[in-house]
Amino acid sequence: MIVLIRGGGDLASGVAYRLHQSGMRVVISELADPLAVRRLVSFSEAINQGEVTIEGIVARRVTDPSDTLRVLQIIAKGQIPVLIDPDAQAAQSLHPTVIIDARMRKLPPEPLRHTAKMFIGLGPGFTAGQDCTAVIETQRGHRLGRVIWQGSASRDTGIPESVKDRRAERVLRAPVSGVLKTLAEIGDRLQEGQAVAEVAGQTVTAPFQGVLRGLLRDGMTVPAGLKIGDVDPRDDPALCRLISDKSLAIGGGVLEAILSRAELRPHIWS
Repeated sequence: MIVLIRGGGDLASGVAYRLHQSGMRVVISELADPLAVRRLVSFSEAINQGEVTIEGIVARRVTDPSDTLRVLQIIAKGQIPVLIDPDAQAAQSLHPTVIIDARMRKLPPEPLRHTAKMFIGLGPGFTAGQDCTAVIETQRGHRLGRVIWQGSASRDTGIPESVKDRRAERVLRAPVSGVLKTLAEIGDRLQEGQAVAEVAGQTVTAPFQGVLRGLLRDGMTVPAGLKIGDVDPRDDPALCRLISDKSLAIGGGVLEAILSRAELRPHIWS
């Protein structure tokens, strides 16, 4: 059984990690220019680097989504193929049993030509029983990671979740449209006011003392207001290389949803 995950950002990567560690064959489809901010824990980085290793799991880039042989060869090595395939065209040749939309677009999904036995959506934008089989709650709290079989996840508030009482201010955004020039590295300890990046000559600074947990790649063209970075008030650079508790909780919800379907169990590890 193949599970196709659309998106390779940090939440999607937590799902991929859970499923891969459970023995499932996982394939990721991504944009040609991924927008993951937490790049050290995002399998989408394989698109840029060719190969990445996150918590012991190797992911490799596949430039041609129709190259099914290469995809299967990577899977056979116990690794995760990451396809440049924004429209998930590979679903037509791979015939995944489960498709997971982990792009966090917060919009209703566009229809796919391939119909999987199970379609799972992460977070707001999906309606279980209408445009997907199940929705996984992505908002922190008592409902995080829960499987929703009818209805939708909590609505998007537009307000970042709190980390040590820091909310919106911990997110770095592009002040204008332009080319991003990075002035710091993920994992750096930052002082309040320290320059982190520039966009079209305008400087983006650290809002408080903390660790740079995420930052888009240097040279990317970004629109005004796009999230380009994330400062963590916790003084622990090691967290930058660990899949988050939130991502793993969501991955656990996906695993529960798949295992709960009796008709899928005989095929899960085949």
